[in-house]
Amino acid sequence: MRIISGKLKGTILYLPKDKNTRPLKDLVRESIFNLLNHSNKISLKLEHSNILDLYAGTGSFGLECLSRQAGNVCFVEKKKDAIEILEKNIKKLRVRNKAKIFYNDIFEAIEKDKISESKFDLIFCDPPFKDINIEKLINLIFNKNLMNKNGIMVLHRNKNTKEKLPNCFRIIDERIYGVSKIIFGKFLS
Repeated sequence: MRIISGKLKGTILYLPKDKNTRPLKDLVRESIFNLLNHSNKISLKLEHSNILDLYAGTGSFGLECLSRQAGNVCFVEKKKDAIEILEKNIKKLRVRNKAKIFYNDIFEAIEKDKISESKFDLIFCDPPFKDINIEKLINLIFNKNLMNKNGIMVLHRNKNTKEKLPNCFRIIDERIYGVSKIIFGKFLS
């Protein structure tokens, strides 16, 4: 796995040795960024933006954002082995000053206002495919007012998963890549 574009393009990232962490494939990540940058349905300037990477794993999404000039990224992950690799990747890429790591359960980090220092322009959410708490998570993010007015949320799910999404969330676009389903959405005001 590597950084696809930007100032850190081509840098190889450390990967987990276990199979419990499912890194986002380069092709899927590249497709997400192509849509974020070129879709008529999405208006997002990644440069200087504030990013929240939930279920960050080894950090490939957030690190890609930093390579593309995002202002900063908050990574939230609760698996110790994934955090260790994320820290190695941050050190390797020399982006410590733009990265914050929260070693927490996602819900606890949000509910206890650990990550609410500022609002986010982009929230990436890549929970385990078997996770069934997506509606609860989206409602929590909405109720805690974590997203900027024109912010975008990107969900990575299994293509066969039928999500129940809350009424406050509007799907802008949805794409299938192999076993992955990528949902782009925003909150209704």
